Amino acid sequence: MFFKKEEVKSFDAVTLRLSGMRFTCEYEIINNEDMADISRYDIRYIEKGETRVPTGTVKVPVEEMIRMLNSCNVIRWDGFFGSHPKGVKDGIMFRFSARINGKEIKADGSENFPKGFREFQAYIQDSMRGQEE
Repeated sequence: MFFKKEEVKSFDAVTLRLSGMRFTCEYEIINNEDMADISRYDIRYIEKGETRVPTGTVKVPVEEMIRMLNSCNVIRWDGFFGSHPKGVKDGIMFRFSARINGKEIKADGSENFPKGFREFQAYIQDSMRGQEE
């Protein structure tokens, strides 16, 4: 039996949180009709609370973002939980959430990522290059 791969047709918002030993940041992608705003926030812990400090925003065409979401097959990430690999002493943790095609998509892991994750992360970071304060 052949199943057609589900494709991203639309998205409302995408959030990617990354954290390591000395940093935590969030990338937030908001669909604003023709353009998508990609914003980066450093997470700072001030007075026992978490504060999002904006460090830059860039606009990309929504169609380009949809192509990237499809290229990385983020719909298939839903429910992914990547346990930290045994014997790995350090690494990056991630949390991904998105509203795609009217459906919530969630994934997370610790130095264990779904297929296409690195390409998606690189696209966002490359898009932001030069925009961060």
